[in-house]
Amino acid sequence: MKESRCGWAQSTASMEDSERYEVIDGVRVEQEPMGVFESVLASWLCHLINSFAAGKKLGLAVSETLFMLNAARNLQRRPDVAFVSYARWPAPVVAREAAWSVAPDLAVEIVSPTNLAEEIDRKITHYFQAEVRLVWVFYPESGRIYVYQSPTHVSILERTDTLDGGDVLPGFRLPIAQVYEAVAKPA
Repeated sequence: MKESRCGWAQSTASMEDSERYEVIDGVRVEQEPMGVFESVLASWLCHLINSFAAGKKLGLAVSETLFMLNAARNLQRRPDVAFVSYARWPAPVVAREAAWSVAPDLAVEIVSPTNLAEEIDRKITHYFQAEVRLVWVFYPESGRIYVYQSPTHVSILERTDTLDGGDVLPGFRLPIAQVYEAVAKPA
């Protein structure tokens, strides 16, 4: 057994056999899997959000989950990390289906060397069209995080700043340097 990004056990065979894709206007688009660095960062961020949200019964953070953002267009996106408030859950229990039929409140993208700027920009647009309320885009090389409240309202944070959950995760405050601790061996 191998542990998935948010701590649940999953067999090695099923992880290797699983296909990573999104559906853009009905067209299945294969995606490269996240690299180890991005995967560890996503796992850590998922853990931090869930640790905060669980005590307040706000919702659930997930990693690499496919979301049906627009059924009419057959638009399915897979943020690296997403947070879905309990208020948005369409049913009391998460459905057992390929794509979760809900728009997350928060979508997080961790930019890897294979991501194109146009691809990230298109995802941000799709997220806000689906009524995602907040988008965080991590640029690990520079340590910057772009915080989008809309496609045109963005704040840029440095490693010395603190990430704030805004209205989506009220009271969530995370020093950005702490986010990157997960990918570095302690001194």
